[in-house]
Amino acid sequence: MSRMTAARAAVEILKREGVTNAFGVPGAAINPFYAALKASGGVHHTLARHVEGASHMAEGYTRAAAGNIGVCIGTSGPAGTDMITGLYSAIADSIPILCITGQAPTAVLHKEDFQAVDIASIAKPVTKAATTVLEAAQVPGVFQQAFQLMRSGRPGPVLIDLPIDVQLTEIEFDPELYEPLPVNKPAASRKQIERAIEMLNASERPLLVAGGGVINADACELLVEFAELTGVPVVPTLMGWGILADDHELNAGMVGLQTSHRYGNANFLESDFVLGIGNRWANRHTGKLDVYTKGRTFVHVDIEPTQLGKIFAPDLGIASDAKAALELFVEVARELKAAGTLKDRSAWAASTQERKATLQRRTHFDDVPLKPQRVYEEMNRAFGPETRYVTTIGLSQIAGAQMLHVFRPRHWINCGQAGPLGWTLPAALGVATADPEAQVVALSGDYDFQFMMEELAVGAQHNIPYVHVLVNNSYLGLIRQAQRTFDIDFQVSLEFENINSPELGVYGVDHVKVVEGLGCKAIRVTEPDQLLPAFEEAKKLAAEYRVPVVVEAILERVTNIAMSGTDIASVNEFEDVATEPGHAPTAIRALTVS
Repeated sequence: MSRMTAARAAVEILKREGVTNAFGVPGAAINPFYAALKASGGVHHTLARHVEGASHMAEGYTRAAAGNIGVCIGTSGPAGTDMITGLYSAIADSIPILCITGQAPTAVLHKEDFQAVDIASIAKPVTKAATTVLEAAQVPGVFQQAFQLMRSGRPGPVLIDLPIDVQLTEIEFDPELYEPLPVNKPAASRKQIERAIEMLNASERPLLVAGGGVINADACELLVEFAELTGVPVVPTLMGWGILADDHELNAGMVGLQTSHRYGNANFLESDFVLGIGNRWANRHTGKLDVYTKGRTFVHVDIEPTQLGKIFAPDLGIASDAKAALELFVEVARELKAAGTLKDRSAWAASTQERKATLQRRTHFDDVPLKPQRVYEEMNRAFGPETRYVTTIGLSQIAGAQMLHVFRPRHWINCGQAGPLGWTLPAALGVATADPEAQVVALSGDYDFQFMMEELAVGAQHNIPYVHVLVNNSYLGLIRQAQRTFDIDFQVSLEFENINSPELGVYGVDHVKVVEGLGCKAIRVTEPDQLLPAFEEAKKLAAEYRVPVVVEAILERVTNIAMSGTDIASVNEFEDVATEPGHAPTAIRALTVS
């Protein structure tokens, strides 16, 4: 056996569980763990500027890394409480991250010692497990169980809290004998899948709703194969966007109140059967349930048994990992196709593509100040199908999801259920760390950007290049639009006359100066024809200087983006709607790669 500190044993376990990257901020109560990180080697650490930022970096890393788990580290007290938002974001979207915190010595946990807080109790509602380890000899088992929990069933985060004396205590531990625990995932039975396909085959206008669980299970190719075998069109959810390419002939568009396509909602409203796989029927996807469910039969496949029937009762619920279910779906569909007993769906699929060709939103505007739609049109031209987009919330995210194009899994990285402002920037750094060769493009409104813009210095220090598109209307745009219901425009304007940058007028914060002050590059765009050259220049600057590059687009102050407050049948398109042939789906691929 080998003798080492419990902190060193924890680091050795991280490496044997596949961890290669961690994000965090050291402090007195976690320094023994940092000493072990340095002595052991093998785990690259990125120093964040804010501990919440570190948690979002870890989440962005996991979302892009396909199998590897992001780790965030902080000291005692406020470091842990700062990371609660990151843990909430991760559990809400079924993303595994490991949060490690330092803690005051065990002997004084009950004595209101400096920065001693019961972080395990605070974190419990937003983790799969949160534990303060009181016995050093339990550290290996707690870490071993943490990785099993994060990967088993519905994925999610775990917090491990380590008192400083526990970290420093020597224990017997041989890393060469360590083995990860087996991962537990439910699997559908053949009978369940046969019944689901029987129900699908009895329908006339079926759809597949593909959620983020398909991506988590690395089952995207199986989903596409099943769709192609059966000829059934696919509706990706916001978390599942990219499972099949936007220009795929069976892509029926996204559905919902906000991040949806006009043709997606129209196609869904024509359907009579829905097979949901790895999705959770989020309220901004469904809207009012009576409209969403009327006249339709539902089958729901989800890894978490308690998700079945949580929002509405499906006609058939199957508790299964998406990959296990889809392997059987493909197997049975192949047999039925060979026997000639699958219905021909070509006419139904063609009708979904006809709606796709005619129900497009207008993007081409020559207005100054810029309309946001034009920004997304030029982003489609500048950034190709390999681009990994990162964004969180706001009108920028909603309009981006309506107008950008995504072609691959894990290439639309969006914080869905939690939607914390400030998430985008650190998450993009995590994504770019997970895939250093990728074209990473973040999208923020000015308020999201201002929440955690200090993390740009992390990109400058650690040479993490990516392009950040900042659409600036000096407004809390989504909240302003929501306040129309109350006939107010109150406490949502960010405008002020910046005495140091009078040329900005009411746009207030001089983001270019801030970005440059943090060691990064920035370009400001005020006219439509400047957008494409600015994006091309940003890519060159990021490659040359190996730092984040911000492209700030100065928008008109007020733009209403299509959405509904109630149901998918009553989305308000406002005035900016187009059906001209130039926006047909046949142009999607060409537009994206040109």
